[in-house]
Amino acid sequence: MNLIEKFTVNDKGYHPFLIRDGWQVAQLNSDENQKVENITRLDVHFQTDEVFLLLRGKVVLITATIKNDVPEFEVELMQKGVTYNIPKNTWHNIAMQDGSEVIIVEKSDTHLSDFEFYDLTEAKRSELVKCVNQVGANK
Repeated sequence: MNLIEKFTVNDKGYHPFLIRDGWQVAQLNSDENQKVENITRLDVHFQTDEVFLLLRGKVVLITATIKNDVPEFEVELMQKGVTYNIPKNTWHNIAMQDGSEVIIVEKSDTHLSDFEFYDLTEAKRSELVKCVNQVGANK
């Protein structure tokens, strides 16, 4: 009898791998879209918080408040052993160096329907790159 399930995700990108009634676990492995210089937008979830756990690499969580259609960023370099929660209704994204991996826990099927996007201007994209670099993600 084997009661322990094991999961390994090696492919780049976002992969929900354990979806149960009301919740899911996914793994996000770095890809071109998550490099800070390639981030073009933020997203928000209205029905779930989103929990992040760093497995390996250098990863920066990005959140923002948007007032008068202008995002103001808050960034944090993730640390191993710390659980990070992005509350629902919070604009966010995640910047990752090559080889980085993060576990995400959220409401089931969030990736299918519970999201909205906010496109960043070129000026805000440049500001975001500076903010992420200041917290040491590229060192």
